[in-house]
Amino acid sequence: MSDDRLKAEVWIMAHVRRCSADAIPAIVARKGDARGGTLVLKLNQLELGCRVLSQAVDLDGKRGWLAAFSGDLVPEAEADAYIARAVARDPDLWVVEIEHQDGWHPFEGKVL
Repeated sequence: MSDDRLKAEVWIMAHVRRCSADAIPAIVARKGDARGGTLVLKLNQLELGCRVLSQAVDLDGKRGWLAAFSGDLVPEAEADAYIARAVARDPDLWVVEIEHQDGWHPFEGKVL
């Protein structure tokens, strides 16, 4: 059986490079499984706080996002603690942090 899905590492790094090309600070804070690790986004809106989104798949098989903290902005330390707990549960997780005042990110999918 073959798996035609794009590998996690290629998909994630392409989006990080897009941020770089647009002069938006983005880093891979943690590398997960190169083939199929799930992504957690830390959207750092600077003085406003951070939003945390976890990659999910909807009922139609489309990628989307689950918002931690009911989608609210939280202090960076709280976002980091949430992410650390998620990584402890799933060591294959990727973590990408993007700094953008409006919380923009290049990853497709809606918040579920």
